[in-house]
Amino acid sequence: MKSITPLPDATKESIVDSLRAEILRGALKGGQVLRQDEIAARFGVSKIPIREALVQLKAEGLVTFYPNRGAFVSELSAVEADEIYVMRIALETAVLMRAIPHLTITRLKQAEEILDAIDREENIARWGELNWEFHATLYSPAGLPRLMDTIQTLHSNIARYLVLYLAGMDYQKKSQQEHRALLKACRHGESEKAATILEGHLCSASIQLVEFLGHQH
Repeated sequence: MKSITPLPDATKESIVDSLRAEILRGALKGGQVLRQDEIAARFGVSKIPIREALVQLKAEGLVTFYPNRGAFVSELSAVEADEIYVMRIALETAVLMRAIPHLTITRLKQAEEILDAIDREENIARWGELNWEFHATLYSPAGLPRLMDTIQTLHSNIARYLVLYLAGMDYQKKSQQEHRALLKACRHGESEKAATILEGHLCSASIQLVEFLGHQH
């Protein structure tokens, strides 16, 4: 818990944001206990907003409550990862095809700039954030905010594992090649091709992560 920095005038929202960032960066690891009194002391608040923040993170799949044991950073099993990717493939290909006709030159340029930023980024903790920014840039024109919220939650549950555990497997280089192929198809308005590339991109990540997590247990 040493990695959590006290925030002046902390609110539930700021606490959620801080804890979420710690989990996604791997500073708070899967299975780690989250003691409400310790977190409250660090943020200088009562345990009430801490409890509320943890409940929200539970809804996002990042925190798990166990009876008589308290709150813990959620751990992802191979079976759960597989299910998340099944959901992501279905939802993300659908939203992408809906978005492509509405992609502007400006938005496509933004997506390209994000990929360039990923190529330059040396801090692997930032990869997950930039990866989501890239996908969200392509998906947002679909005009489906509720679906985007669901996709972002699924992405968050996966991102911390991809960044922390697959970084040494040359995953990022292959991922970037697939990202650029996806962007090219979007730029040309090739909806079916883009959806096929995206499905392959997610399937590839799923296979690697499921295999990795399967060896952890």
